[in-house]
Amino acid sequence: MKAVLCKAYGPPESLVFDDAPDPEPGRGEVVLAVRAASVNFPDVLIIENKYQVKPPLPFSPGCEVAGVVHRVGAGVTTVTPGDRVMAITGYGAFAEQVVVDADRVISIPDGMPDVTAGAFLFTYVTSDHAVRDRGELKSGETLLVLGAAGGVGLAAVEIGKAVGATVIACASSEEKLAVCREHGADHTINYTTADLRDEIKRLTGDRGIDVVLDPVGGTFSEPALRSIGWRGRFVVAGFAAGEIPKIPLNLTLLKGCSIVGAFLGAFAKREPKKFAESVQQLVRWYGDGKLKPRIDRTFPLERAGEAISYMAARQVKGKVVVTT
Repeated sequence: MKAVLCKAYGPPESLVFDDAPDPEPGRGEVVLAVRAASVNFPDVLIIENKYQVKPPLPFSPGCEVAGVVHRVGAGVTTVTPGDRVMAITGYGAFAEQVVVDADRVISIPDGMPDVTAGAFLFTYVTSDHAVRDRGELKSGETLLVLGAAGGVGLAAVEIGKAVGATVIACASSEEKLAVCREHGADHTINYTTADLRDEIKRLTGDRGIDVVLDPVGGTFSEPALRSIGWRGRFVVAGFAAGEIPKIPLNLTLLKGCSIVGAFLGAFAKREPKKFAESVQQLVRWYGDGKLKPRIDRTFPLERAGEAISYMAARQVKGKVVVTT
């Protein structure tokens, strides 16, 4: 098979499109013929050895996939060859075939295109875990989303509206904010041209924000936390800006607020039942038209390195998908 391989840690330009051995399914595993695999921020980090998951070299990046079951290993009874499925792989999806544990594959809903399925699980489950589970967002509350035009951010905007919250989307350009409004944001803040705290106060008065979702880190985390309301919840979901902020912990005392983390990999592994419940709810919302994944661009498999570079440049509005 053909695959995009990381043979030595480095930037996306160092990836190689080359032949690789066809994968063999072990007991409880399936081999998927890949049709679509989206780019996520961990793909930017994993090829530079900056991510907590460190597969042995050489490896293919790509942490989520949609495809068709090609072969099944011993003991697999839940799927059969020909089934359309999607899965979170961790890595390995930027290839013509990938091995996945059979208990991690999820049937693609009828009517969902492969490109959409390949861009659905990672960001939507991350955002759902962050917003509804860790953030405990309720109808009538206010959700502030930093980096709202990215995959996780845009999913959070839609989930916030599905819950019945007022959503304030924050991004770095008017073009990105227009996309956020298309996906349901009630209010938007351009934090490169406006003062974040002033705008939050204008929109919420003295009440502040109930839940902040921060997949970005960097310079806007602390101002967002300072704008949180009493008993607010600040959810850390990533550091796309590259900087891990140092937060004054006295703010939690003054606000009576909490800072919690949302890490999809640990959630899926440690709480598989809740993970499955999240997926079921998201699929229902998709069927109801409440979730509309936005595909910014698609790239053919041999140009997966370009797709990762596009993600790294932080110009993506929604998701970028690699197709075979």
